[in-house]
Amino acid sequence: MSEDAVWAVIDHERLSLADLLEDLSAEEWVHPSLCSGWRVCDVAAHLALAHTGPARVALGMVQARGNFARMIADTARRHATGSQRQVTTEIRAMAGSRRRAAGVSYLEPLVDVLVHGQDIAVPLGRARPMPVEAAATAATRVWTMPWPLSTAFQARARLSGLELVATDIDWSVGEGARVEGPIEALLLLLTGRMAGLGKLSGTGVGRLSPAGR
Repeated sequence: MSEDAVWAVIDHERLSLADLLEDLSAEEWVHPSLCSGWRVCDVAAHLALAHTGPARVALGMVQARGNFARMIADTARRHATGSQRQVTTEIRAMAGSRRRAAGVSYLEPLVDVLVHGQDIAVPLGRARPMPVEAAATAATRVWTMPWPLSTAFQARARLSGLELVATDIDWSVGEGARVEGPIEALLLLLTGRMAGLGKLSGTGVGRLSPAGR
């Protein structure tokens, strides 16, 4: 996909996610997400921080004592103390902007909005289909991420010895025992989510389990 096409998808996904968030009940807003230890509101708040500048990142790193993962989690939880309306409005207001957080390409916002959209929708039983071509673009980015971005998912190391093959688009990576299924389920797998496991098949599926990660 071209950069313009990617941004168009990001815009659409942010707007549709804002629609979904506006529709959530108070109970759904604090429901556990697919991210361990994160509520739906925490994930939404993380997405609302996609335009965080370098100064704020530096401050967050100091507060988290240099631990990047802790900084991400802490800043999201702090921002989630804002209202559901505030967080949703911030996500909606990003549509049309090409701004991105320090140190990332235009592909990271695509990965974030696609995957975190599922982190929110799946545990709530809300349907949120992924656009297939965009999901394949995001999956390729996760597989080929350079260091230090690759440390977020460690996809190549975690899925070593497996060949991942999409059944709904011409896309594959890796070598070894085959794991095949919709690109949406493969993207979740690449980013450490097991929610799409039931949609996958092949000789390598037996190696995929929460205990085996």
